[in-house]
Amino acid sequence: DRCVFSSPELKDIQFISSNYYNKLEVARFPSTLGKFVGYTESGVKQANIWNSNPSFISAVKAQREAYCVTNVGIDY
Repeated sequence: DRCVFSSPELKDIQFISSNYYNKLEVARFPSTLGKFVGYTESGVKQANIWNSNPSFISAVKAQREAYCVTNVGIDY
């Protein structure tokens, strides 16, 4: 998981959660898109499963506030 700070504005902070297997990124959740994107065949399947679960997507979206916004003063 990581935060991308393009400016000091809170609305411009992006949360990215990447999933790797054997050093290859298979799926990613960018908060600007609001859903998982798969980059491999198995990653696409897993992303579809995660995206079909609204409570899981809501929890991952909340990580932007919990993980990035609370630490903007430290990181920026």
